[in-house]
Amino acid sequence: MFCRNCGSEVDERAFVCVKCGMRPSDGTTHCQTCGKDTQPGAVVCVHCGAQLARSTRQQKAGAEKKLAAGICGILLGALGVHKFILGYTAAGLIMLLVTVVSCTVLAPIPAILGLIEGIIYLTKSDEDFVRTYIENERQWF
Repeated sequence: MFCRNCGSEVDERAFVCVKCGMRPSDGTTHCQTCGKDTQPGAVVCVHCGAQLARSTRQQKAGAEKKLAAGICGILLGALGVHKFILGYTAAGLIMLLVTVVSCTVLAPIPAILGLIEGIIYLTKSDEDFVRTYIENERQWF
């Protein structure tokens, strides 16, 4: 959903835009020049012909894995599930095998690593997360 005033992307549960404080749109686009609403998805105002503000922020590919990997790192770190989510099969197997082969005696080690990594994943911005863990493929914190 987009703000009817500034065109910024707004969470669909938000009551107001965090950038300008206006009530978000219900799908229509608000023209800043003439103040009238236009059709959903319009690029140019049908009333005055002005260019409409649109959000340029797009979610980078791989950012959708951040939340799942972070939560799994915190809750299932000893099993390496967060590594498998990110596509790091070797690292995930190492964590899983340390836990299973030691009959969970050494499980606290990968569990603590998973907890730390999960917190790191969740505290990074989407751009940092994608750059670090998707593009540069950094497997360990």
